[in-house]
Amino acid sequence: MRGLFRWSSKWWPGVIPLVICWAIAAWTSTEPLEVDLAQRSAAALKGTILDKRRISVEGRDVTLAADAFSEDGRQSAVASVEAVLGVRLVNDETRLVPEAKPFVWSAERDVVRVTLSGNSPLPASKSRLMEAARVNLGGVEVVDRMNLSRGAPPHFDNAALLLLDQVGKLKEGKITLSDTKVSLSGMARELGGREAVAAALKNLPEGFSVAANDVKAPPYIFQAYKDPVAVTLTLTGNVPDNNVHATLVAAAGRKFFSEKVVDNLKTSIGAPAGFANAVVSALGALSRLSTGTLVVSDREVKLSGDALYDAAASQIRAGLGKDFPQGWQFKPEISVKPAAAPVDATVCQQLFTELLGKARIRFEPGKADIVADSAGLLDRLIETALRCPAANIEISGHTDGDGDEAANQALSEKRAQAVADYLVKAGLPANRFSAVGYGSTQPIAGNETDQGKAQNRRIDFVVK
Repeated sequence: MRGLFRWSSKWWPGVIPLVICWAIAAWTSTEPLEVDLAQRSAAALKGTILDKRRISVEGRDVTLAADAFSEDGRQSAVASVEAVLGVRLVNDETRLVPEAKPFVWSAERDVVRVTLSGNSPLPASKSRLMEAARVNLGGVEVVDRMNLSRGAPPHFDNAALLLLDQVGKLKEGKITLSDTKVSLSGMARELGGREAVAAALKNLPEGFSVAANDVKAPPYIFQAYKDPVAVTLTLTGNVPDNNVHATLVAAAGRKFFSEKVVDNLKTSIGAPAGFANAVVSALGALSRLSTGTLVVSDREVKLSGDALYDAAASQIRAGLGKDFPQGWQFKPEISVKPAAAPVDATVCQQLFTELLGKARIRFEPGKADIVADSAGLLDRLIETALRCPAANIEISGHTDGDGDEAANQALSEKRAQAVADYLVKAGLPANRFSAVGYGSTQPIAGNETDQGKAQNRRIDFVVK
């Protein structure tokens, strides 16, 4: 026994280094094993849908942490790791993402960005919605404030993608999906946008419906600008159809006798009731201004510019809106153009001749009633008469050769007098004007053609 003790005392000191070496070897040899188990566990989860997934391995024990989107999915993920060869134990730290009741998702657009908020059922859904917003909304900034949640209705992705397309039709607004109910508010980007949104909503997936649609149309705007320098009348904005388009351009051509009409109008739906009548009437008021702007926005008419003389300004202010449909509003902002310098009788005659060479004072057929389209020309004639206050002016009436000579004579006299009365009503002294009718006795063209007859039916101003 004493010999055995003496023998063991010789080898015992050598055991200690061996133990230390074994421990070091054991420690260093588990690291490759843990890395391998982590990689194979991750591979086993390749087909599962998880969020915030984390895998850690200690020895042959695996800790799995993740957010799952269903109980079956969570259990399937844990079972997949448990089945990995070499795994001894799975420490399950998975959890279900919260359930949203109701499941609400929204897209809100302002001037500079689109914000996606609320809930998304899966990471892939979230990514798909973000990408669709970036691609389809014209490169605007897209802000992601969506949370991952359970409880989405069937076909959520299809419904949300369709609604994102409608956001692109809005200038500003918000679209909200609460479970299967859709609510919309805001203003359409263009005329017709509101109707396009309503039509698209008919294609929502089965089970989805519109609870509220408060998308408004943008203002329906028509504009006309009279430029005395370029001698143009520029029409821009919207008209409801081709017939109204043609009507307005033709009316402008009649009322603006010297200006070139520049037509930049486009056809758009959404015109208010009575649009054509209101615009034609307002164009008549604009024709009486030296320079001016007409803006028709929905049922509101704004007319601004310079009248040619004081009485014209008063008449335009009082008359604007008289022929408008019920419910229309109007706002005249009319000032008076500074009076032009006086001229002598010779220049006065030249100015009258130039004006009446561009257009004719028009009357109702067979009558002495002045057509309203002639108001702009008459105001120009009145402005010229004001520039030669010492001149006496003969207003000469002429007819074509059709009909009875005595009737033509009487009609020419009445028409000349109607023009004289118009000038006196504008504030000019009655003793400066004499109304004379010549019937068909002084033609300036042949009466064989309609064009010649139209030239013969005229009013002349002769400075005495």
